[in-house]
Amino acid sequence: MRAITPVSELVQKAKSKIMLIEPADALKKMNEGNIVFVDIRDIRELWKEAKIKNAYHAPRGMLEFWVDPKSPYFKSIFGEYNHYILYCASGWRSALAVSTLTE
Repeated sequence: MRAITPVSELVQKAKSKIMLIEPADALKKMNEGNIVFVDIRDIRELWKEAKIKNAYHAPRGMLEFWVDPKSPYFKSIFGEYNHYILYCASGWRSALAVSTLTE
């Protein structure tokens, strides 16, 4: 059986390549007009828990499709703003997502 890279290593590698922001600092940026908070959690998580007010929900599994202007699934919100703060429950999915989108 082929060995896989543990997810913890993938997350650490992603975090080393992206800009991380502490929750308190993120909240300070909420009122800046060109920043959108993007909740990448699964819809079932949103049903169980609240999301940040005015955050845009983009499920992790669709994110790359929704961000790409050439995709038939493109969402215009990803062409309207300059900065995005992606978040999830633990920071793992958002770190992987930001790393992927940056590439």
